[in-house]
Amino acid sequence: MERDDEETSGPMMEMCTTNGGGEETSSNRRPIITGEPLDIEAYASMYRGRTKITRLLFIANHCGGGNMQLEALRMAYDEIKKGENTQLFREVVSKINGRLGDKYGMDSAWCETVDRRAELKKGKLDSELASYRTNLIKESIRMGYNDFGDFYYACGLLNDAFKNYVRTRDYCTTAKHIIHMCMNAILVSIEMGQFSHVSSYVNKVDQNPETLDPIVAAKLRCASGLAHLELKKYKLAARKFLDVNPELGSSYNEVIAPQDVATYGGLCALASFDRSELKAKVIDNINFRNFLELVPEVRELINDFYSSRYASCLEYLGSLRANLLLDIHLHDHIDTLYDQIRKKALIQYTLPFVSVDLSRMADAFKTSVSGLEKELEALITDDQIQARIDSHNKILYARHADQRNATFQKVLQMGNEFDRDVRSMMLRANLLKHEYHARKP
Repeated sequence: MERDDEETSGPMMEMCTTNGGGEETSSNRRPIITGEPLDIEAYASMYRGRTKITRLLFIANHCGGGNMQLEALRMAYDEIKKGENTQLFREVVSKINGRLGDKYGMDSAWCETVDRRAELKKGKLDSELASYRTNLIKESIRMGYNDFGDFYYACGLLNDAFKNYVRTRDYCTTAKHIIHMCMNAILVSIEMGQFSHVSSYVNKVDQNPETLDPIVAAKLRCASGLAHLELKKYKLAARKFLDVNPELGSSYNEVIAPQDVATYGGLCALASFDRSELKAKVIDNINFRNFLELVPEVRELINDFYSSRYASCLEYLGSLRANLLLDIHLHDHIDTLYDQIRKKALIQYTLPFVSVDLSRMADAFKTSVSGLEKELEALITDDQIQARIDSHNKILYARHADQRNATFQKVLQMGNEFDRDVRSMMLRANLLKHEYHARKP
């Protein structure tokens, strides 16, 4: 596909400005959001229970200090005092280290009161469970272990909570009981980071013959999506999040908020879906559109990517990066997801063209020509882009397959296969005609 400079400066090169660079014109310019610091209060209000505290502590540990850290610790302190987890309370007080004044110092009286109350409650639960086991009442025993699981979960003893929830399995008498047990096990497993357990208990519920409530089904898809995300199976994670029913609402905010469904699903889809899948399963997905409306930035960057407005898409991603790095489930995957999205954008940009001016392409991706060359070289080496680079003239030439020759080869192959099949049929017909049967030796 050799071309001289006069050819490459013709209409095909002019088309390059419409792919990825179109948003730079005055008529098509779109406003780009600027990255704003995370509003911790608004963020924390989307969650409840233990996950609210763990997310606040994660922010405090990863935000780099300053006012954001103190605000996260202050809110975590207040939230913990609504519960019964004195061990976590002591850890937060240690992290605050007197920086928020006496009001947020060690409250020994509260700790002693909570610990004493917990001991009394544990003794009561022990005696009740012993009574139930003596009387061999299965439903009461199940409820007794379940109450113990709730007790340990509230105290922050997750391993003990998990064991007691799982023990209820032997005393479940209905499908609803099994589903309830699995949902509790999934919740604690997510808190412990044991995502293999999450997948296992999601499968147990899926194998249950009883028709699931739509909200329970949505919760299971969220849990399964988180498990796949943790294992870096982004395509499977995207499919699970995209299948979540909008009826979920805030009913699972002890684990995940609806805004998270949009963010996790949208980014995983961008990183793993091809163009047709992105259109069919994300953009045209009416149910998922309800989630995307909650996070306009993710909605816009998906639309920009599909519409080949790559500069705008990548700028949205850049503006979201700092806040996404403070997400307890997503932070470990940001670099990988962003890298895959950028690679797909580069591949998609070059796909329609015979030749591309690297200077114009670099402008579209807000990078330098030398940096772009290195990225393209890596993609060409990995056989993800069929092209070669003219480093002197800074032009990328595509190596499109010879369609005419490929068609001839395909026809010849089909002809040979047809000839073989016809010969086989004629041979069989002749054998049957002459009543020839092969005898066993």
